[in-house]
Amino acid sequence: MAEPLPKKDRTKVPRQPMPEQDAQLRAHNFTEVNLGLDEAIATREAQRCLECTDPKCVQGCPVGVKIRDFVQLVVAGEYLRAAAKVREDNVLPAVTGRVCPQENQCEGACVLGKRLTSLAIGNLERFVADYERQTGQIGLPPQASPTGKKVAIIGSGPAGLSCAGDLVQRGHAVTVFEALHEIGGVLVYGIPEFRLPKQIVRDEVDVMRKMGVDFQTNVVVGKTVTIDELMVDEGYAAVFIATGAGLPAFLNVPGEHLAGVYSANEFLTRVNLMKAYDAAHYDSPIYDCQDKEVAVIGAGNTAMDAIRSALRLGARSAYVIYRRGETEIPARAEEVHHARDEGVQFKLLHNPVAFLGNDRGVLNAVRLTKMSLGEPDASGRRRPLPVAGSEFEMPIDVAIIAAGTGANPLVQSSTSDLKTNKWGYIVVDPATMQTSKPGVFAGGDIVSGSATVILAMGAGRTAAASIDQYLRES
Repeated sequence: MAEPLPKKDRTKVPRQPMPEQDAQLRAHNFTEVNLGLDEAIATREAQRCLECTDPKCVQGCPVGVKIRDFVQLVVAGEYLRAAAKVREDNVLPAVTGRVCPQENQCEGACVLGKRLTSLAIGNLERFVADYERQTGQIGLPPQASPTGKKVAIIGSGPAGLSCAGDLVQRGHAVTVFEALHEIGGVLVYGIPEFRLPKQIVRDEVDVMRKMGVDFQTNVVVGKTVTIDELMVDEGYAAVFIATGAGLPAFLNVPGEHLAGVYSANEFLTRVNLMKAYDAAHYDSPIYDCQDKEVAVIGAGNTAMDAIRSALRLGARSAYVIYRRGETEIPARAEEVHHARDEGVQFKLLHNPVAFLGNDRGVLNAVRLTKMSLGEPDASGRRRPLPVAGSEFEMPIDVAIIAAGTGANPLVQSSTSDLKTNKWGYIVVDPATMQTSKPGVFAGGDIVSGSATVILAMGAGRTAAASIDQYLRES
Protein backbone atom coordinates (compact mmCIF):
# COMPACT_ATOMS: atom_id res chain seq x y z
CA MET A 1 0.00 0.00 0.00
CA ALA A 2 1.28 3.44 -0.98
CA GLU A 3 0.43 6.75 0.60
CA PRO A 4 -0.93 9.68 -1.39
CA LEU A 5 1.83 12.20 -2.05
CA PRO A 6 1.56 15.74 -0.70
CA LYS A 7 -0.14 17.79 -3.41
CA LYS A 8 2.95 19.94 -3.91
CA ASP A 9 4.90 16.80 -4.83
CA ARG A 10 2.37 15.24 -7.19
CA THR A 11 3.11 17.59 -10.05
CA LYS A 12 6.82 16.74 -9.79
CA VAL A 13 6.21 13.11 -10.78
CA PRO A 14 6.40 12.64 -14.58
CA ARG A 15 3.75 10.64 -16.37
CA GLN A 16 4.77 6.99 -16.35
CA PRO A 17 5.26 5.64 -19.89
CA MET A 18 3.42 2.56 -21.10
CA PRO A 19 5.90 -0.28 -21.72
CA GLU A 20 5.60 -1.54 -25.27
CA GLN A 21 6.97 -4.26 -27.51
CA ASP A 22 9.99 -3.24 -29.62
CA ALA A 23 8.82 -1.74 -32.92
CA GLN A 24 11.13 -3.87 -35.08
CA LEU A 25 9.80 -7.06 -33.49
CA ARG A 26 6.12 -6.19 -33.28
CA ALA A 27 5.94 -5.15 -36.94
CA HIS A 28 6.15 -8.88 -37.72
CA ASN A 29 3.79 -10.35 -35.11
CA PHE A 30 0.24 -9.91 -33.86
CA THR A 31 1.17 -9.93 -30.17
CA GLU A 32 -0.17 -6.96 -28.22
CA VAL A 33 1.92 -3.80 -28.69
CA ASN A 34 1.31 -2.19 -25.28
CA LEU A 35 2.49 -4.47 -22.49
CA GLY A 36 0.61 -2.96 -19.54
CA LEU A 37 1.74 -1.41 -16.26
CA ASP A 38 3.10 -3.36 -13.32
CA GLU A 39 2.03 -2.59 -9.75
CA ALA A 40 4.92 -0.24 -9.05
CA ILE A 41 4.42 1.84 -12.20
CA ALA A 42 0.63 1.90 -11.77
CA THR A 43 0.92 3.07 -8.17
CA ARG A 44 3.44 5.75 -9.09
CA GLU A 45 1.15 7.01 -11.85
CA ALA A 46 -1.92 6.96 -9.61
CA GLN A 47 -0.07 9.08 -7.04
CA ARG A 48 -0.04 11.91 -9.58
CA CYS A 49 -3.83 12.36 -9.23
CA LEU A 50 -4.72 15.71 -7.66
CA GLU A 51 -7.98 14.29 -6.20
CA CYS A 52 -9.98 17.25 -7.50
CA THR A 53 -13.14 18.06 -5.54
CA ASP A 54 -14.88 18.62 -8.89
CA PRO A 55 -13.23 15.99 -11.11
CA LYS A 56 -13.51 17.21 -14.70
CA CYS A 57 -12.22 13.86 -15.90
CA VAL A 58 -15.52 12.22 -14.92
CA GLN A 59 -17.41 14.79 -16.96
CA GLY A 60 -15.15 13.96 -19.89
CA CYS A 61 -15.93 10.23 -19.67
CA PRO A 62 -18.92 9.24 -21.85
CA VAL A 63 -19.89 6.48 -19.39
CA GLY A 64 -19.18 8.46 -16.22
CA VAL A 65 -16.58 6.21 -14.58
CA LYS A 66 -15.82 7.41 -11.03
CA ILE A 67 -12.20 8.06 -11.91
CA ARG A 68 -11.01 9.79 -8.74
CA ASP A 69 -12.47 6.99 -6.60
CA PHE A 70 -10.87 4.13 -8.51
CA VAL A 71 -7.51 5.91 -8.76
CA GLN A 72 -7.45 6.45 -4.99
CA LEU A 73 -8.03 2.71 -4.58
CA VAL A 74 -5.03 2.03 -6.83
CA VAL A 75 -2.86 4.24 -4.58
CA ALA A 76 -4.11 2.23 -1.60
CA GLY A 77 -3.20 -1.04 -3.32
CA GLU A 78 -6.88 -2.07 -3.45
CA TYR A 79 -6.73 -3.18 -7.05
CA LEU A 80 -9.75 -5.50 -7.00
CA ARG A 81 -11.90 -2.86 -5.38
CA ALA A 82 -10.64 -0.37 -7.96
CA ALA A 83 -11.69 -2.70 -10.78
CA ALA A 84 -15.11 -3.22 -9.21
CA LYS A 85 -15.52 0.55 -8.92
CA VAL A 86 -14.81 0.97 -12.64
CA ARG A 87 -17.17 -1.88 -13.52
CA GLU A 88 -20.09 -0.08 -11.83
CA ASP A 89 -20.21 2.23 -14.86
CA ASN A 90 -18.19 0.41 -17.49
CA VAL A 91 -18.77 -3.28 -18.25
CA LEU A 92 -15.74 -3.44 -20.57
CA PRO A 93 -12.84 -1.89 -18.63
CA ALA A 94 -10.13 -4.12 -20.13
CA VAL A 95 -11.38 -3.12 -23.58
CA THR A 96 -11.75 0.63 -23.07
CA GLY A 97 -8.44 0.76 -21.21
CA ARG A 98 -6.88 -0.34 -24.50
CA VAL A 99 -8.85 1.31 -27.29
CA CYS A 100 -10.61 4.35 -25.80
CA PRO A 101 -9.30 7.75 -27.04
CA GLN A 102 -8.74 8.99 -23.50
CA GLU A 103 -6.63 11.90 -24.73
CA ASN A 104 -9.79 13.51 -26.14
CA GLN A 105 -12.07 12.60 -23.26
CA CYS A 106 -11.23 11.89 -19.61
CA GLU A 107 -7.53 12.67 -19.94
CA GLY A 108 -8.29 15.65 -22.12
CA ALA A 109 -10.29 17.12 -19.24
CA CYS A 110 -7.67 16.29 -16.57
CA VAL A 111 -6.50 19.36 -14.63
CA LEU A 112 -2.90 18.11 -14.71
CA GLY A 113 -2.96 18.45 -18.48
CA LYS A 114 -3.38 22.22 -18.31
CA ARG A 115 0.28 22.75 -17.37
CA LEU A 116 1.85 19.29 -17.43
CA THR A 117 0.80 15.90 -18.80
CA SER A 118 -2.57 14.46 -17.89
CA LEU A 119 -3.04 11.48 -15.58
CA ALA A 120 -2.79 8.19 -17.54
CA ILE A 121 -6.37 7.23 -16.72
CA GLY A 122 -6.72 4.73 -19.55
CA ASN A 123 -3.53 2.91 -18.60
CA LEU A 124 -4.68 2.70 -14.98
CA GLU A 125 -8.09 1.40 -16.04
CA ARG A 126 -6.40 -1.29 -18.10
CA PHE A 127 -4.13 -2.15 -15.16
CA VAL A 128 -6.95 -2.79 -12.68
CA ALA A 129 -9.02 -4.70 -15.24
CA ASP A 130 -6.07 -6.92 -16.15
CA TYR A 131 -5.19 -7.45 -12.48
CA GLU A 132 -8.76 -8.53 -11.77
CA ARG A 133 -8.82 -10.88 -14.76
CA GLN A 134 -5.44 -12.43 -13.93
CA THR A 135 -6.46 -13.15 -10.35
CA GLY A 136 -9.82 -14.56 -11.43
CA GLN A 137 -11.54 -12.54 -8.70
CA ILE A 138 -14.08 -10.58 -10.70
CA GLY A 139 -15.93 -7.93 -8.71
CA LEU A 140 -19.47 -8.20 -10.02
CA PRO A 141 -21.55 -5.05 -9.43
CA PRO A 142 -24.67 -5.31 -7.25
CA GLN A 143 -27.92 -6.23 -8.99
CA ALA A 144 -31.54 -5.32 -8.26
CA SER A 145 -34.27 -7.89 -7.70
CA PRO A 146 -35.76 -9.40 -10.89
CA THR A 147 -38.49 -7.24 -12.45
CA GLY A 148 -39.92 -9.95 -14.69
CA LYS A 149 -39.44 -7.74 -17.77
CA LYS A 150 -37.55 -8.99 -20.85
CA VAL A 151 -35.37 -6.79 -23.06
CA ALA A 152 -33.93 -7.75 -26.45
CA ILE A 153 -30.71 -6.14 -27.60
CA ILE A 154 -29.80 -6.38 -31.28
CA GLY A 155 -26.06 -6.35 -31.79
CA SER A 156 -23.25 -7.24 -29.39
CA GLY A 157 -20.89 -4.35 -30.07
CA PRO A 158 -19.97 -1.72 -27.47
CA ALA A 159 -23.38 -0.01 -27.39
CA GLY A 160 -25.27 -3.28 -27.02
CA LEU A 161 -22.96 -4.67 -24.35
CA SER A 162 -23.03 -1.45 -22.32
CA CYS A 163 -26.82 -1.30 -22.44
CA ALA A 164 -27.08 -4.99 -21.50
CA GLY A 165 -24.78 -4.55 -18.50
CA ASP A 166 -26.78 -1.66 -17.09
CA LEU A 167 -30.17 -3.30 -17.66
CA VAL A 168 -29.23 -6.60 -16.05
CA GLN A 169 -28.00 -4.67 -12.99
CA ARG A 170 -31.45 -3.10 -12.80
CA GLY A 171 -33.06 -6.53 -12.58
CA HIS A 172 -34.32 -7.01 -16.13
CA ALA A 173 -33.89 -10.22 -18.14
CA VAL A 174 -31.62 -9.33 -21.07
CA THR A 175 -30.95 -11.27 -24.26
CA VAL A 176 -28.37 -10.04 -26.77
CA PHE A 177 -28.86 -11.23 -30.36
CA GLU A 178 -25.74 -11.26 -32.56
CA ALA A 179 -25.74 -11.97 -36.31
CA LEU A 180 -22.17 -13.31 -36.34
CA HIS A 181 -20.82 -16.44 -34.66
CA GLU A 182 -18.83 -14.55 -32.02
CA ILE A 183 -19.88 -11.90 -29.50
CA GLY A 184 -18.30 -8.45 -29.59
CA GLY A 185 -19.24 -6.73 -32.84
CA VAL A 186 -16.51 -4.36 -34.00
CA LEU A 187 -14.39 -5.40 -31.01
CA VAL A 188 -13.83 -8.81 -32.60
CA TYR A 189 -14.11 -8.13 -36.34
CA GLY A 190 -12.65 -4.63 -36.57
CA ILE A 191 -9.85 -4.15 -34.05
CA PRO A 192 -6.67 -6.19 -34.59
CA GLU A 193 -5.21 -8.65 -32.13
CA PHE A 194 -2.12 -6.50 -31.54
CA ARG A 195 -4.30 -3.69 -30.20
CA LEU A 196 -7.08 -5.71 -28.55
CA PRO A 197 -6.52 -9.45 -28.01
CA LYS A 198 -9.76 -11.30 -28.65
CA GLN A 199 -9.41 -13.28 -25.44
CA ILE A 200 -9.83 -9.99 -23.57
CA VAL A 201 -13.22 -9.50 -25.24
CA ARG A 202 -14.24 -13.09 -24.53
CA ASP A 203 -13.28 -12.70 -20.87
CA GLU A 204 -15.33 -9.50 -20.54
CA VAL A 205 -18.31 -11.22 -22.20
CA ASP A 206 -17.97 -14.14 -19.77
CA VAL A 207 -18.21 -11.66 -16.89
CA MET A 208 -21.47 -10.38 -18.38
CA ARG A 209 -22.75 -13.96 -18.60
CA LYS A 210 -22.03 -14.29 -14.86
CA MET A 211 -24.06 -11.12 -14.37
CA GLY A 212 -26.98 -12.88 -16.09
CA VAL A 213 -26.91 -11.63 -19.68
CA ASP A 214 -28.03 -14.24 -22.23
CA PHE A 215 -26.17 -14.19 -25.57
CA GLN A 216 -27.59 -15.70 -28.77
CA THR A 217 -25.30 -15.88 -31.82
CA ASN A 218 -26.12 -16.49 -35.50
CA VAL A 219 -29.41 -14.61 -35.19
CA VAL A 220 -29.90 -12.10 -38.01
CA VAL A 221 -32.66 -9.80 -36.80
CA GLY A 222 -34.54 -8.71 -39.90
CA LYS A 223 -34.15 -12.19 -41.45
CA THR A 224 -34.12 -14.87 -38.74
CA VAL A 225 -36.64 -12.92 -36.69
CA THR A 226 -38.13 -9.42 -36.85
CA ILE A 227 -38.50 -6.81 -34.12
CA ASP A 228 -42.28 -7.21 -34.24
CA GLU A 229 -41.94 -10.96 -33.71
CA LEU A 230 -39.62 -10.41 -30.75
CA MET A 231 -42.10 -8.07 -29.10
CA VAL A 232 -45.42 -9.69 -30.04
CA ASP A 233 -44.57 -13.41 -30.20
CA GLU A 234 -41.63 -13.73 -27.81
CA GLY A 235 -42.69 -11.32 -25.09
CA TYR A 236 -39.89 -8.75 -25.11
CA ALA A 237 -41.19 -5.58 -23.50
CA ALA A 238 -38.47 -3.40 -25.03
CA VAL A 239 -35.82 -3.61 -27.75
CA PHE A 240 -32.52 -1.78 -28.12
CA ILE A 241 -31.05 -1.63 -31.64
CA ALA A 242 -27.26 -1.49 -31.64
CA THR A 243 -26.36 -2.87 -35.04
CA GLY A 244 -23.56 -0.39 -35.75
CA ALA A 245 -22.57 1.14 -39.06
CA GLY A 246 -20.85 -1.66 -40.91
CA LEU A 247 -21.78 -0.87 -44.51
CA PRO A 248 -18.47 0.02 -46.21
CA ALA A 249 -18.10 3.26 -48.15
CA PHE A 250 -16.08 3.40 -51.36
CA LEU A 251 -14.40 6.17 -53.34
CA ASN A 252 -16.45 5.75 -56.53
CA VAL A 253 -13.38 5.95 -58.76
CA PRO A 254 -12.53 3.65 -61.69
CA GLY A 255 -10.92 0.31 -60.87
CA GLU A 256 -12.42 -0.39 -57.44
CA HIS A 257 -13.69 -3.72 -58.82
CA LEU A 258 -10.16 -5.04 -59.39
CA ALA A 259 -8.82 -8.04 -57.50
CA GLY A 260 -6.66 -6.72 -54.70
CA VAL A 261 -8.96 -3.81 -53.77
CA TYR A 262 -10.66 -4.28 -50.38
CA SER A 263 -12.92 -2.32 -48.12
CA ALA A 264 -11.29 -1.96 -44.71
CA ASN A 265 -14.32 -3.75 -43.20
CA GLU A 266 -13.79 -6.84 -45.33
CA PHE A 267 -10.03 -6.84 -44.91
CA LEU A 268 -10.14 -6.50 -41.12
CA THR A 269 -12.97 -9.05 -40.78
CA ARG A 270 -10.91 -11.60 -42.69
CA VAL A 271 -7.79 -10.81 -40.65
CA ASN A 272 -9.47 -10.66 -37.22
CA LEU A 273 -12.69 -12.65 -37.04
CA MET A 274 -11.66 -15.23 -39.66
CA LYS A 275 -8.13 -15.31 -38.17
CA ALA A 276 -6.11 -14.79 -41.33
CA TYR A 277 -3.41 -13.46 -38.99
CA ASP A 278 -2.90 -17.03 -37.77
CA ALA A 279 -2.22 -18.73 -41.11
CA ALA A 280 -0.59 -21.71 -39.39
CA HIS A 281 -3.94 -22.77 -37.96
CA TYR A 282 -6.61 -21.09 -40.14
CA ASP A 283 -7.02 -21.17 -43.90
CA SER A 284 -8.90 -17.88 -44.25
CA PRO A 285 -9.31 -16.61 -47.81
CA ILE A 286 -7.39 -13.34 -48.11
CA TYR A 287 -5.49 -11.68 -50.93
CA ASP A 288 -1.86 -12.37 -50.08
CA CYS A 289 0.07 -9.37 -48.70
CA GLN A 290 3.37 -11.25 -48.47
CA ASP A 291 6.14 -9.26 -50.17
CA LYS A 292 3.54 -6.93 -51.74
CA GLU A 293 3.14 -3.16 -52.03
CA VAL A 294 0.10 -2.34 -49.87
CA ALA A 295 -1.67 1.00 -49.45
CA VAL A 296 -4.58 2.06 -47.30
CA ILE A 297 -6.71 5.00 -48.41
CA GLY A 298 -7.66 7.14 -45.40
CA ALA A 299 -6.02 8.03 -42.09
CA GLY A 300 -8.49 7.20 -39.33
CA ASN A 301 -8.05 4.53 -36.67
CA THR A 302 -9.50 1.90 -39.01
CA ALA A 303 -6.92 2.82 -41.64
CA MET A 304 -4.12 2.44 -39.08
CA ASP A 305 -5.49 -0.94 -37.99
CA ALA A 306 -5.64 -2.13 -41.59
CA ILE A 307 -2.20 -1.01 -42.75
CA ARG A 308 -0.48 -2.20 -39.57
CA SER A 309 -2.16 -5.58 -40.09
CA ALA A 310 -0.95 -5.70 -43.69
CA LEU A 311 2.59 -5.01 -42.50
CA ARG A 312 2.35 -7.95 -40.11
CA LEU A 313 1.05 -10.13 -42.93
CA GLY A 314 4.36 -9.57 -44.72
CA ALA A 315 3.88 -6.45 -46.87
CA ARG A 316 7.13 -5.33 -48.47
CA SER A 317 6.02 -1.69 -48.22
CA ALA A 318 3.02 -0.23 -46.40
CA TYR A 319 1.59 3.19 -47.24
CA VAL A 320 -1.09 5.48 -45.84
CA ILE A 321 -2.51 7.65 -48.63
CA TYR A 322 -4.42 10.63 -47.23
CA ARG A 323 -5.80 13.65 -49.02
CA ARG A 324 -5.15 16.07 -46.15
CA GLY A 325 -2.07 16.97 -44.11
CA GLU A 326 -0.46 15.91 -40.85
CA THR A 327 -2.55 18.09 -38.54
CA GLU A 328 -5.81 16.81 -40.08
CA ILE A 329 -5.09 13.10 -39.51
CA PRO A 330 -8.13 11.81 -37.55
CA ALA A 331 -6.48 8.70 -36.05
CA ARG A 332 -5.25 8.67 -32.46
CA ALA A 333 -1.77 10.11 -32.10
CA GLU A 334 -0.62 6.87 -30.44
CA GLU A 335 -1.76 4.79 -33.42
CA VAL A 336 0.01 7.09 -35.89
CA HIS A 337 3.15 7.02 -33.77
CA HIS A 338 3.08 3.23 -33.56
CA ALA A 339 2.50 2.91 -37.32
CA ARG A 340 5.46 5.14 -38.15
CA ASP A 341 7.70 3.31 -35.68
CA GLU A 342 6.79 0.05 -37.38
CA GLY A 343 7.76 1.34 -40.82
CA VAL A 344 4.47 2.54 -42.33
CA GLN A 345 5.06 5.36 -44.83
CA PHE A 346 2.65 8.31 -45.05
CA LYS A 347 1.82 9.89 -48.40
CA LEU A 348 -0.04 12.98 -47.24
CA LEU A 349 -1.82 15.45 -49.53
CA HIS A 350 -2.43 12.74 -52.14
CA ASN A 351 -5.73 11.35 -53.39
CA PRO A 352 -6.57 8.36 -55.64
CA VAL A 353 -8.41 9.13 -58.87
CA ALA A 354 -8.27 5.58 -60.31
CA PHE A 355 -7.03 2.07 -59.61
CA LEU A 356 -5.26 0.35 -62.50
CA GLY A 357 -5.00 -3.33 -63.27
CA ASN A 358 -3.48 -5.82 -65.69
CA ASP A 359 -5.31 -7.75 -68.40
CA ARG A 360 -6.37 -10.35 -65.80
CA GLY A 361 -8.23 -7.77 -63.72
CA VAL A 362 -5.63 -7.68 -60.94
CA LEU A 363 -4.59 -4.41 -59.30
CA ASN A 364 -1.07 -3.21 -60.10
CA ALA A 365 -1.11 0.57 -59.59
CA VAL A 366 -3.03 3.56 -58.29
CA ARG A 367 -3.25 6.90 -60.08
CA LEU A 368 -2.80 9.72 -57.56
CA THR A 369 -3.21 13.45 -57.71
CA LYS A 370 -1.47 15.84 -55.37
CA MET A 371 -3.67 17.99 -53.15
CA SER A 372 -3.48 21.39 -51.50
CA LEU A 373 -5.57 22.65 -48.60
CA GLY A 374 -8.11 25.42 -49.02
CA GLU A 375 -10.64 26.94 -46.63
CA PRO A 376 -12.23 24.82 -43.87
CA ASP A 377 -15.23 22.68 -44.85
CA ALA A 378 -18.22 21.56 -42.74
CA SER A 379 -15.97 19.29 -40.67
CA GLY A 380 -13.84 22.27 -39.62
CA ARG A 381 -10.81 20.87 -41.46
CA ARG A 382 -9.28 22.60 -44.46
CA ARG A 383 -10.80 21.38 -47.70
CA PRO A 384 -8.45 19.32 -49.92
CA LEU A 385 -8.21 20.62 -53.49
CA PRO A 386 -6.53 18.82 -56.43
CA VAL A 387 -3.38 20.37 -57.90
CA ALA A 388 -3.79 20.71 -61.65
CA GLY A 389 -1.44 18.59 -63.73
CA SER A 390 -0.03 16.68 -60.76
CA GLU A 391 -1.29 13.16 -61.52
CA PHE A 392 1.11 10.22 -61.43
CA GLU A 393 0.98 6.44 -61.06
CA MET A 394 2.24 4.52 -58.06
CA PRO A 395 2.72 0.72 -58.23
CA ILE A 396 0.69 -1.17 -55.58
CA ASP A 397 -0.58 -4.73 -55.30
CA VAL A 398 -3.20 -4.32 -52.55
CA ALA A 399 -5.43 -1.32 -51.80
CA ILE A 400 -7.58 -1.05 -48.68
CA ILE A 401 -10.34 1.58 -48.73
CA ALA A 402 -10.87 3.08 -45.27
CA ALA A 403 -13.18 5.93 -46.27
CA GLY A 404 -15.84 5.45 -43.61
CA THR A 405 -18.99 3.37 -43.29
CA GLY A 406 -22.75 3.67 -43.64
CA ALA A 407 -25.83 2.29 -41.93
CA ASN A 408 -26.66 -1.38 -42.49
CA PRO A 409 -30.32 -1.24 -43.62
CA LEU A 410 -31.46 -4.73 -42.60
CA VAL A 411 -33.31 -3.98 -39.35
CA GLN A 412 -34.78 -0.72 -40.65
CA SER A 413 -36.06 -2.32 -43.87
CA SER A 414 -37.88 -5.02 -41.92
CA THR A 415 -39.49 -2.61 -39.41
CA SER A 416 -41.97 -0.38 -41.26
CA ASP A 417 -42.69 2.08 -38.44
CA LEU A 418 -39.05 2.83 -37.64
CA LYS A 419 -38.10 6.32 -38.78
CA THR A 420 -34.71 6.85 -40.44
CA ASN A 421 -32.93 9.87 -41.87
CA LYS A 422 -31.80 10.37 -45.47
CA TRP A 423 -28.59 8.42 -44.81
CA GLY A 424 -30.46 5.42 -43.41
CA TYR A 425 -29.51 5.98 -39.75
CA ILE A 426 -32.21 5.48 -37.14
CA VAL A 427 -33.77 8.67 -35.79
CA VAL A 428 -34.00 8.88 -31.99
CA ASP A 429 -34.72 11.38 -29.26
CA PRO A 430 -31.11 12.17 -28.24
CA ALA A 431 -32.10 12.57 -24.60
CA THR A 432 -33.70 9.12 -24.32
CA MET A 433 -32.60 7.16 -27.45
CA GLN A 434 -36.31 6.38 -28.06
CA THR A 435 -37.16 5.67 -31.71
CA SER A 436 -40.43 6.36 -33.50
CA LYS A 437 -41.62 2.86 -32.57
CA PRO A 438 -42.99 2.48 -29.01
CA GLY A 439 -40.77 0.36 -26.81
CA VAL A 440 -37.89 0.40 -29.32
CA PHE A 441 -34.69 2.32 -28.61
CA ALA A 442 -31.47 2.64 -30.60
CA GLY A 443 -27.94 3.90 -30.06
CA GLY A 444 -24.33 3.79 -31.12
CA ASP A 445 -23.13 3.98 -34.71
CA ILE A 446 -26.54 3.02 -36.17
CA VAL A 447 -27.74 6.39 -34.87
CA SER A 448 -24.66 8.60 -34.86
CA GLY A 449 -22.61 7.13 -37.69
CA SER A 450 -19.10 5.80 -37.06
CA ALA A 451 -17.72 6.97 -33.72
CA THR A 452 -15.58 5.57 -30.91
CA VAL A 453 -16.13 2.52 -28.74
CA ILE A 454 -16.66 4.63 -25.63
CA LEU A 455 -19.16 7.00 -27.27
CA ALA A 456 -21.20 3.98 -28.36
CA MET A 457 -21.04 2.69 -24.79
CA GLY A 458 -22.25 6.07 -23.53
CA ALA A 459 -25.25 5.83 -25.87
CA GLY A 460 -25.93 2.34 -24.53
CA ARG A 461 -25.95 3.63 -20.96
CA THR A 462 -28.33 6.47 -21.87
CA ALA A 463 -30.65 4.00 -23.57
CA ALA A 464 -30.52 1.61 -20.60
CA ALA A 465 -31.67 4.33 -18.21
CA SER A 466 -34.53 5.25 -20.57
CA ILE A 467 -35.54 1.64 -21.10
CA ASP A 468 -35.56 1.04 -17.36
CA GLN A 469 -37.85 4.03 -16.84
CA TYR A 470 -40.08 2.93 -19.75
CA LEU A 471 -40.44 -0.59 -18.32
CA ARG A 472 -41.24 0.66 -14.82
CA GLU A 473 -43.90 3.02 -16.14
CA SER A 474 -45.52 0.57 -18.56
